[in-house]
This record gives sequence, structure tokens and C-alpha cells, in this order.
Amino acid sequence: MSLTLGIETSCDETSVAVVEDGRRVLSNVIHSQVELHKEFGGVVPELAARDHLERLPHLLDLALEGAGAKPKDIDLIAATRGPGLAGCLLVGVGVAEGLSAAWSKPLTGVNHLWGHIYAAMLARPDLEPPLLGLVVSGAHSDLVRMPEHGRFEVIGRTRDDAAGEAFDKAARMLGLGYPGGPALDRLARTGDAKRRPLPKPSLPGLEYSFSGLKTALLYRLRDLGDAVTEQDKADLAAAFERSVVESLLEKLDVALSDHPYPEVVVSGGVAANTLLRERAAEVVGDRARLTMPPIELCTDNAAMIAVEGFFSSAVHLPAARGGRREAPGGAVGPVSVDPSLGW
Repeated sequence: MSLTLGIETSCDETSVAVVEDGRRVLSNVIHSQVELHKEFGGVVPELAARDHLERLPHLLDLALEGAGAKPKDIDLIAATRGPGLAGCLLVGVGVAEGLSAAWSKPLTGVNHLWGHIYAAMLARPDLEPPLLGLVVSGAHSDLVRMPEHGRFEVIGRTRDDAAGEAFDKAARMLGLGYPGGPALDRLARTGDAKRRPLPKPSLPGLEYSFSGLKTALLYRLRDLGDAVTEQDKADLAAAFERSVVESLLEKLDVALSDHPYPEVVVSGGVAANTLLRERAAEVVGDRARLTMPPIELCTDNAAMIAVEGFFSSAVHLPAARGGRREAPGGAVGPVSVDPSLGW
């Protein structure tokens, strides 16, 4: 039995988790900063970093207590090194390096994007690569192939805004406040996309683009002016959501036809969207086994970071407590922070 302690501070969630053998969550404590940033309508990096620093010690105690573990029981510490907000990443990595030195435990810095794929392995313990993944979040909309642990190949991505960013900006236009994605999801459930249709973005190949869709929504609201009703807003929310979801899944459909992998993973914060979860199952059908993490593992969390650290950096922690070897994507400490880290 091997225990990995995960630390996640890439943006506005502070999280600490303990995961057993890369498959079983013993604890996953998450603190959201939504209330802290709500009055600003978005994440303020300096405030986010300070809040991470204040919260981490207590969350660490809660995670260890929840797992029934002590520092001596931990075999590996995994911390997000990127992508994300620089100040936030530095807080998480700094705390992880301190724990590594104090506890004499190995440390690895991991890729947050990889973590979203590995979150699916907590939802389905027998899930193994090769697989096809769609990662949709506030900053990324990426189609990737994962032929083996620790190896990812990007086959499609957005040219401009990510799906999550598009949802947030659309919510702002509709006056839904922050965070926008969940609010737009709720409003869309009361609307009819057919009453106020919007164009579906479509680029050649496997690339995405959502900037034109945002402009279409802006012009539609300008045309309605003061005559816009709450039902109009609900219909537009439903139409915007449908256009984004159908665009995402149209490319996934093509990718699955071109790369018929037996496993498909749809993950990231936007994978919590109600319509996306419904339509993904229909699009994938019986061509592959679809795995979408539960809602609490779609948004940023430390459990996925612990899993990614276990599989990618240690490659199943050979000999558990007896030895380690590096693998692509994770370097045994000290850890270098990279806010722009990609796949």
C-alpha cells in the first residue's frame, strides 16, 4: 500500500488529498475561494495566493486526519507546478518543498492538465490507457491521446477562448454574476435553445473557436435591448450552451472515429455541465467506454494531482517505499513552477 499526498493551488481552489495506490481517495479536502472573488467578478491573483497560504496548514491537518494517516505514512508528495497563476503555484510548491524536507519524503511537481485526465481513474479503478481524452476547463479545451501512462499527444485544441472562459463571459453578458459557468448551466435548464438559436462554431479539423459565438450573443442582446426578458435570457443561455457543447462533441466524435480507442475520458471543470454530460454519453455510444469523473473531481482538486503524481512520476512507485524513478512530466524535487505549462 502506497500513500500519495496531493497539493493543488493553481487558481482559486485550495486542496489537499491523500490517495492510496493511485486509485482510492482516502481524503480530499477542498476550499473554494468563490466568495473571496465574487465582488470582483473574477479571480484576483494576489488575493488568491494569500488565501492559499492561509488555508493550506489547516487543510493539510484535515486531509491527514481524514485519511487516518501521519507524515511517516506518506510515500510521495505531489504538487501542481503548472499551468496556473504564478503566485498561487509558488505557494503550493513552497509548502510541498517544506513538507518534503521536514518529513524526508520524495516530492514531484505535476502537470495540472494531466491531473484532469487522471481524475477519471478515481471514478473507474480499472481504467488504463490507451485512451482518448477531452479536457474542458476555464483555460483549456483540448483533445488528447494518452497511449500510455505519462505520455500525452494533443490532437486538437481551441484557437482562442476555452469553453469555460466562453461560458463565464456569456454569463457576464447575461448578468448572471460569478462564477458564470454554473449559473449559466442552471439558467439554461429553464430555457429553450430553439427559440433564440445561435450559430455553432465549426472549424476544419479538430480545432475549436468560441470567440465568434460570444460576439453573436453580444449582438443578439444588443438587438433585444431593453425589451429583453428573463425568458429571453434563459433561451439565449440554452442556445449558447448547446452551441458550445455540440461544437466540443462534434470534434470528439471525429477524433474517436479517426482514433478508435477503447476508452474515452471527458474531464475538467466544464465536464460538470449538465448538457455536456448527457450528450457525451450519446455521442460516444457503444464505440468506447466513456468515463466522466463525478462533479467534485471535475473541478480543481488535490486527489487528481496525487493520482497523476503516483502514475506519471513514479510509474506505480516501484517497490513502494524502496525506490523511485523519474518519468516524463514530473521531476523529483526541487520543483520548478511553470505557469504556462502545456501538455
